[in-house]
Amino acid sequence: MSFSAIYGGFDGVDPDEVIGRALDLGVTLLDTADIYGPKVSEEVVGRAIANRRDEVTVATKFGLTFKTVDGQMVRGVDGTPEYVRKSIDGSLGRLGLDHVDLYYLHRPDPDTPIEETVGAMAELVEAGKVRHLGLSEASVDTLRRAAAVHPIAALQSEYSLWSRDIEAEIIPTCRELGIGLVPYSPLGRGYLTGTIGSTDDLAQGDFRRNNPRFTDDALAANQAVVDTVTAVAKARGCTPGQVALAWVLAQGDDVVPIPGTKRTTYLEQNVAAAEVELTDDDFAALNRISVDIPRSDPSWINLSTPPQRA
Repeated sequence: MSFSAIYGGFDGVDPDEVIGRALDLGVTLLDTADIYGPKVSEEVVGRAIANRRDEVTVATKFGLTFKTVDGQMVRGVDGTPEYVRKSIDGSLGRLGLDHVDLYYLHRPDPDTPIEETVGAMAELVEAGKVRHLGLSEASVDTLRRAAAVHPIAALQSEYSLWSRDIEAEIIPTCRELGIGLVPYSPLGRGYLTGTIGSTDDLAQGDFRRNNPRFTDDALAANQAVVDTVTAVAKARGCTPGQVALAWVLAQGDDVVPIPGTKRTTYLEQNVAAAEVELTDDDFAALNRISVDIPRSDPSWINLSTPPQRA
């Protein structure tokens, strides 16, 4: 997602260098989507891994659409079987692959039964175009209905010290059904790194400028969270971002966060978070300050249809 216009573009950054460095450091999962760019991110990933396919698990997503309504771009969701079949061929072409390892429905389509969408996705597995299936931002009911049609390997949802609403029902259901959790925005969309003190710190065109949690008032109200993360980081001799990632990684072996970055420096810091060891006192402090924060809006762009939630 970082290699698209959603985060203000990537002029001056070489995606090949960043992704190549990630693989050199032992990163094995790359997550993209046809909507990022749109389409640009898949092309970037495909080019970067062209000679290193056997080193990486490639995940991509489909289902989000944009259309012009009254002169404005409006986001929609399409989970129809026809769109499933059309989307995978487009993604494979941009990625330069004959199959993807993990194929997600980016958001459940409220107008298409999940059984129909997953049924069509299962056909892609049979055809050898996809190895495993995933969902993103799905409710408990949707997870159960989908898993009854075909095994679901992963659920991608927002999860971090800043957004813990899925702990009540979603995570237990995933574990009951044997579904791995892939948290996106594990750094709280960058807020937990302590580098965003006001809206002015965000580039023009950055989608977070339109997110309610990145208004100056909201940033100030949540400063206590960053202060606690920063204090723990100082005690452990690491960065606040590494503390935030270490907390997510500690939630279970079935939890695989996907921090996004377009800069090698931050990439290296993210990877090093796997070596950070938090103490019981650290966890107590982090859990205490974060557990009562209202959940974040998972939209990242104005939704024409809200994501399904339990």
